[in-house]
Amino acid sequence: MNKLLAMEVFVQVVDAGGFTRAAENMKLPKATVSTLVQSLETTLAVKLLNRTTRHVSVTPDGAAYYERCVRILSDVRDTEESLSCTQLNPSGRLRVDAPTGLASEVIIPALPDFFARYPGIQLELGCSDRPVDLLEEGVDCAVRGGELEDSNLIARRVGTMHYITCASPAYLARHGRPAHPSELTRHRCVNYFSARTGKVFDWDFTRDGERIQVPMEGHIALNDSYAYTAAGLAGLGIVQMANFMLEPMIRAGRLVSILDDWANDPMPVHAVYPHNRHLSAKVRVFVDWIAELFPSHPCMGQPSA
Repeated sequence: MNKLLAMEVFVQVVDAGGFTRAAENMKLPKATVSTLVQSLETTLAVKLLNRTTRHVSVTPDGAAYYERCVRILSDVRDTEESLSCTQLNPSGRLRVDAPTGLASEVIIPALPDFFARYPGIQLELGCSDRPVDLLEEGVDCAVRGGELEDSNLIARRVGTMHYITCASPAYLARHGRPAHPSELTRHRCVNYFSARTGKVFDWDFTRDGERIQVPMEGHIALNDSYAYTAAGLAGLGIVQMANFMLEPMIRAGRLVSILDDWANDPMPVHAVYPHNRHLSAKVRVFVDWIAELFPSHPCMGQPSA
């Protein structure tokens, strides 16, 4: 039995919450994953996991062994990287997750530069506006907007998103242009709701020390950034979205910016990864790269005039 492989498989099973997901993450047959864990249990003469048809949970002995395995595997990787060229030339599979709009409009257009720097990395970029479970889904690193709620993640702030309020020319022709945020309650607005909680996000406006929070009771709510902007373009109502999504449409005359003398609350952007997962050279260079990319992007530095 390859003891290090067996330990890595065991850690993956615990992180993923099951044999099937761990096998998928490691690209191994499920039977191999099960056999390696069973061999570990036989060698150690302890039960590491409780198994049912639907769920796998770690035993007290398994939890203690898991913590030791995580440290040992991290030390092994540190040693390998310190004695190899991977620190300067990282290679291998890197699984990243990012919001759809941010990935499509900011990250993907800049990827030729990333691959020019790190040609040995095979990037798997998941694009979704739903929050993923990094451990369960085998994600090495995620890019997230907004305040962080998961204390099990290590976070590095890498940028800031700024917001614009807009409407289509057809909508404004029919309903008029609001001159003050308080007038939005008399307009049709397109809501955005959290894919995790279902909560509809309020809109905030600030000017000269005055702050207004507008509760949104619109007739339509969406949870995908491209569907949201499509609703604005269709004239379904006023929208408020990150300026890197909307400014190309404003320049093309497809949307019109409104309430320009009011500022919207900026949203922090973080790169996050699990605290119990080794920060590999691949993750480190990707996080460093987006920390360089985002502040230099024309729509993620200071709000445009």
